[in-house]
Amino acid sequence: MKTNKSLTKRLKITKNGKILARKPGQNHFNARATGNRTMQGRKMSEFAMTGKEKARFLPRAL
Repeated sequence: MKTNKSLTKRLKITKNGKILARKPGQNHFNARATGNRTMQGRKMSEFAMTGKEKARFLPRAL
């Protein structure tokens, strides 16, 4: 089965198998946001996927 390319571009898979994703809502950046909020938006958060979803969308990452 092929890897879903659009999904792999949005995710990062760590050495230990964790899946990280950017925080949502950062595409239309708000210039008036505080510096703290800006820095929080740059962090990646853990992305929950079931084993079935991983096998379907990220078969080579397993």
